Amino acid sequence: MYSTTSFLSKEEILEIGFKKCGDNVKISRFARFYSPEKMSIGDNVRIDDFCILSGEITLGSSIHISAYVALYGAMGIEIGDYSGVSPMSVIYSAMDDFSGDYLVGPIHPEGTTNVTGGVVRIGRFVQVGTNSVIFPNLTIGEGSVIGACSLVNRDVESWTINYGIPSIRHKDRSKKLLHFVSEL
Repeated sequence: MYSTTSFLSKEEILEIGFKKCGDNVKISRFARFYSPEKMSIGDNVRIDDFCILSGEITLGSSIHISAYVALYGAMGIEIGDYSGVSPMSVIYSAMDDFSGDYLVGPIHPEGTTNVTGGVVRIGRFVQVGTNSVIFPNLTIGEGSVIGACSLVNRDVESWTINYGIPSIRHKDRSKKLLHFVSEL
């Protein structure tokens, strides 16, 4: 039976076939999952409309994935507790070689493309601002913030505020929010 809510029921979520799925998970009916058997989702997670999650993805607990976010986890994406990804942001764990030495895209035979990358690790208490792009094989340290419309192409230090193209550190971030966690 079709539900009138915009979120899937617990039964519908179980039918997707995630590797692991915690409690109080809200997933939009309009989100799409490719290889859900490779995905783990913690407790208190919300995934909004028109998101695409593909590949090896591990979401901790208390995470919000906003509308139109794409997580391309061919080589792995890990997002820590109390983190969020704002609308229209994209995280890549693998990238094609655009040098001209190879073809680009998943439609070409093996050996004609050169895909490289690695796991993207996003620490606890991280917020990725809207319209940001995260490149493969890097770590965004605990408590850091990525400002809107940023391009992250290298590791980000913990508890810092970063933005720009490419993203650079602008200042430290307060840790006061940590007292909320002890109260939960």
